[in-house]
Amino acid sequence: MLYRLAALVLTLLLASCGGGGGGSDSTTPSTPPTLRGVAATGAPLVNAAVSVVDGQGKLVGTATTHPTDGSYSLTLGTTSPAAPLFIQVRGMDAAGTMQVLHSTVPTISASMVGHVTPMSNAIVALALGTEPAPVFAAAATSGSQLSQLASATPAAATFLKTLVKNQLTDLKFTDPTALDLLADASFAANKGAHDLLIEAVRVDLARSSRNVPLLQIGNKFLAAPTAEVVVDLPTAQTELLKASGTPANAITSTLKAATSATTLLGNLPGLDELGAALNQLIAQGRDVSTILNNALVSGYDKHNSRTKTDLASILSTYTSANRQFGRFQLVGCADDAPASGNCTKVLVSALVSDSTGAVVDVFADAVSYNKAATTTNKWNLIGNGKKLSFAVHPLAFLALAADGTTSSAVVPNPGIGLQVEIQAQTPDPIPGNPATQLLSSATVQLPGGFSIPFGYCSRPMLCVSSTPGSTSLVPTGGVGDVAIQRAAVGWIGTVDSVRGAKFVASYTIASANETRTAYLRADVLGDPAAARFPVLDGVSASNPLFAASLQSGTLSISWATWAAANPDLRLVEIKRVFRPTAGGSPTVLDTTVPLPTKTAVTLSTAHTPAGAVTSELWLQATDPQGRRFHTRYTGKT
Repeated sequence: MLYRLAALVLTLLLASCGGGGGGSDSTTPSTPPTLRGVAATGAPLVNAAVSVVDGQGKLVGTATTHPTDGSYSLTLGTTSPAAPLFIQVRGMDAAGTMQVLHSTVPTISASMVGHVTPMSNAIVALALGTEPAPVFAAAATSGSQLSQLASATPAAATFLKTLVKNQLTDLKFTDPTALDLLADASFAANKGAHDLLIEAVRVDLARSSRNVPLLQIGNKFLAAPTAEVVVDLPTAQTELLKASGTPANAITSTLKAATSATTLLGNLPGLDELGAALNQLIAQGRDVSTILNNALVSGYDKHNSRTKTDLASILSTYTSANRQFGRFQLVGCADDAPASGNCTKVLVSALVSDSTGAVVDVFADAVSYNKAATTTNKWNLIGNGKKLSFAVHPLAFLALAADGTTSSAVVPNPGIGLQVEIQAQTPDPIPGNPATQLLSSATVQLPGGFSIPFGYCSRPMLCVSSTPGSTSLVPTGGVGDVAIQRAAVGWIGTVDSVRGAKFVASYTIASANETRTAYLRADVLGDPAAARFPVLDGVSASNPLFAASLQSGTLSISWATWAAANPDLRLVEIKRVFRPTAGGSPTVLDTTVPLPTKTAVTLSTAHTPAGAVTSELWLQATDPQGRRFHTRYTGKT
């Protein structure tokens, strides 16, 4: 009896070890695991680059998101990746903003899901106690941080849901505890509840004045881009890693949860029907006059000087070029003073693609909801009702010599300040239409109480004026036209340079006095990193940028190296400025910047100066929070 029992135990042991015949361990998968997910910021992140590293920092897979729905799928390059998986997605969102977002899969299995959204990015930041991007870049040497990522992720996801509990309630999640923000099997960028949760809040990573990494959460549909909830990331991670930690101790703001646009969130699920209806209208080959009479635009007023006729012209152009809208992304509220829990005019944006699927344009406008509509869409284009645009952005400026070295002729270099954009001319709804002047002058009141005069300078935006009331200024052509720089104006202070700072523009347009309000989306960087400023490939002491090349009309430039090193920045302006040395108005030649992922263009318009000029090349880039980075090259004569 004992013999038989021993034989049975031996047989079972051999079976558990693969039978003793030299076979492989049955616990080792025979095929690599798969990973799928959706990358979205509300609207899908289309044609975005996906990279995946494992818990040892090894690259185990890459993919590109689908050009329609932002989904991705890949088979990992190893059968036994170390936990956790760390995912990064880089691409342009529907507002034309470059995004670098992260997610994680804490536990390895044969088939895994890892969605990549601003919410997943916040979870990873909480679990790491810092910004995810630098950790991902150094993943091969970040083993301990990746181990902490796996340990802290479940608690981080639970904690994040407490910060957006009002949105979870308004979106009618019956059991928020069951919502998996990283691997929800039903998630799609389709204005469903999970998708609208992502769109309902602003999620930002920032640094405090003491250089402590912060997570900032706020209701997206407030007038000001307020950071309602602020979390100290290192403190949060410390608490999350404890068995009985209290991550709420890391909240440094008065509010412990973001407020919510309750009424608006209940109406948003049908918004994608508007995009589908517009695409149908475009596909039917409608001309301008027919579009003007369509119910989709019947209530349209204006949008930053864009008229209903201008809008119809744009849609008709899309018809001629066989273009279509992607899904709309919610950008914010166009109301001057949104009612608590609501927003009547919602700012939206969408990518526009051609018949090959390539993104060729970014469309931005405002929409409104008509609950009583029965024969048309409840959501329709309405415009923000404004006669011109007004915005203020954090600014940084770098002056370079022709060889790419920092210019010693400019002090301080780099400089910082505020970029004030007061629209002075109508845009071109159709290429070839001449721009017309909208207004002559304006004043901008700073939060500190001081006011700055602006005047017309035959440029798209009003120029900063040294003579109050002047209506005919000579522009510089450079950043000085729109910049209030700390070094140049003594009354710019800290209160003017922080997120949420309020600026008020006063002007007269069409014989009517108006005021407009703008808010800073982010803090002005006190010491911007040199690597953030856009630079050209190939410029060096042995290959300087010559003035003759800038004037030629055949110069091809590339910024691929800079773009690869700064995937969260997008180049938005290229211009050449030819400034007469004897004085007078400069000649400014603007070049349309191609949308990412393109990183090269030819400056195709030649300029033959009548006399001696200083030839400059200006590049402007923007980050996800609206900060502007300007670089000026001075051509070598």
